[in-house]
Amino acid sequence: MNSMQLNLTVNGEAKHWAIAPGDLLLDVLRREAYFGVKRGCESGECGACTVLVNGKPINSCLMFAAQAEGCEILTIEGVEQNGKLDPLQEAFLEHGAVQCGFCTPGMILSAKALLAEHPDPTEAEVRKALAGNFCRCTGYLKPVEAVLAAASAYRARAVGPRKEKASQKSKRKSQKAKVATR
Repeated sequence: MNSMQLNLTVNGEAKHWAIAPGDLLLDVLRREAYFGVKRGCESGECGACTVLVNGKPINSCLMFAAQAEGCEILTIEGVEQNGKLDPLQEAFLEHGAVQCGFCTPGMILSAKALLAEHPDPTEAEVRKALAGNFCRCTGYLKPVEAVLAAASAYRARAVGPRKEKASQKSKRKSQKAKVATR
């Protein structure tokens, strides 16, 4: 069997793995004990194998591992920091967005990518970001609520509680004004 060297960063740690040219990123990650990356449909339809590659959600079942050369990969195992859950993970637990848990890692990673680009997403933006992650248990309402709550928590952390309350109050006034003018 031919092998090649793969050099990448996974969850902030440099990794150097021997892989076969045809290995999928999903298979290599699971072989290396990143079991939060789930094997689902194997055709890019379910999102269970979602990881972030250089900050973008990717179905790892559709990507050759060799394509990840030099990339930064984030799996669900790397989302918590220093034993503390990320606000997204906390929100998923608090809002009952975790049922069987099979789709949860992919949803959290997709949401993390969304919030990195759009820290104040609309419900429609959240639904679009989660559209590639199939869930048979939650009905999507709870995950959407969790992502919106996490976005609020991220903003509160960034600007402080007083500024966040003022921002929310201003946003509500703006929304009321829009409704009144219709």
